[in-house]
Amino acid sequence: MKKDIHPAYHTCKVTCTTCGSTFETGSTLDEIKVDTCSNCHPFYTGKQRFITQDGRIDRFNKKLAKAEKK
Repeated sequence: MKKDIHPAYHTCKVTCTTCGSTFETGSTLDEIKVDTCSNCHPFYTGKQRFITQDGRIDRFNKKLAKAEKK
């Protein structure tokens, strides 16, 4: 491996702009700002909604009901 060609790798502070939480990770940057983190993202918090799937299920049930009537 060649010497002095790699950037300095150190711990940095990651800040979420949505909820304001912070945590440390390793990076070549001094500070990282993210829009959404695991503390406020709907997928990780369990508050995710499946609105599009509900509509699909309703459409399927309507088609099924029409088919059964015939």
